[in-house]
Amino acid sequence: MQPRPKIAFVTPGAFPLPSPNSGSVERVVEKLAPLLTPAVQVSIYGRTSRSLPRRSMLNGVSCLRFPAASKQKYITSVGRSLRQLAPDITSVENRPRTVLRLTRFRPHSRIWLQLHSNTFISQKSIPSFILSRCLHQAEKIIVNSEFLREDVARRVPECAHKINVIYPGVETERFISQYSPEGMRKREQLRQTRGWQGRSVVLFMGRLIPIKGVHHLLRMMPALIKEHPSVLLVIVGGAFYGSKRTTPYVRGLHRSGKKLRQHVKFIPYAPYTDVPDWFLGADVAVVPSGAREAFGLVNVEAMSAGLPVVAARSGGMQEIIQHGHTGFLVDPLRIEEEMRHYVLTLLRDDKLRQRMGKHGRERVENCFTWQHSAERWLELLRESGVL
Repeated sequence: MQPRPKIAFVTPGAFPLPSPNSGSVERVVEKLAPLLTPAVQVSIYGRTSRSLPRRSMLNGVSCLRFPAASKQKYITSVGRSLRQLAPDITSVENRPRTVLRLTRFRPHSRIWLQLHSNTFISQKSIPSFILSRCLHQAEKIIVNSEFLREDVARRVPECAHKINVIYPGVETERFISQYSPEGMRKREQLRQTRGWQGRSVVLFMGRLIPIKGVHHLLRMMPALIKEHPSVLLVIVGGAFYGSKRTTPYVRGLHRSGKKLRQHVKFIPYAPYTDVPDWFLGADVAVVPSGAREAFGLVNVEAMSAGLPVVAARSGGMQEIIQHGHTGFLVDPLRIEEEMRHYVLTLLRDDKLRQRMGKHGRERVENCFTWQHSAERWLELLRESGVL
């Protein structure tokens, strides 16, 4: 019997894994990797944590942890370990430079690069000639949306043939629909506990940084309140993953929110274990992110919970939300006016809101589960001769 091929995922070392406060990159790896294990042996490389051993198993996946206070020391430790493990494929997560750095430890190894955003391929993060070297060195490049595929291909056209789209997913068993019997019961309990009875709850979930566009929501609220006095905007998140530290931008948001304290509520950064309940108790999800949003997991998480989503027509969100069917997409140049209009439309029409919410859940089940992501990954492994 042939041994299963070995696949190694190298995370950036920004957050330990598993962790309720990890970033989206680590979360994708944590959810995806165990689903590959029936076909391949999987190892995940990440940073150490006081609460975690240096080596452990996670749902059939081996997790190896190294100190990451210094990026160079982290990569050196990972590179030496990879030399011993000798995986058939090494997947580098969201850090193009790491492809070149790990190649020094195993010059002829097969390295794939999985990009989760365009942050680390921007000119600000990496000179174009170094990015080109990184992408040429990678055997395959995996991106999470057609938007990101086009962006990468535009930056290094000669590597366009290497790029493959694999959408991230959502755990539908955790992000239950508010229209399921269990979801209905739990939703009622949550709304009662939070004092949301009789309120129309609009939810923002995410980091409080300018590109996420929360300031647009606060600017549109006075007019929305006049038109729909029961509205409550709930903003869940902070400036940093797993931290309550603030920034001038966050403090400005809070100052704006104080003027509308009966209609705006800030919730500090919520651990990922609590995220499904925030969606379940809400009525509409809003995602006013800027043009660089490559995918946006919050979109599919909201849809899984049965929420219609009103989002900016930008980035990869256009591939998730079907305008007029699972939610609405708004013009980024008229974001406050159009978002207010569509949110109001949904809050005033229960049947439309419910119909779109149910359609969103169906779309998630058909296109955006982690099982879909894993099946596409295995397909690429078969195409590459690994399986």
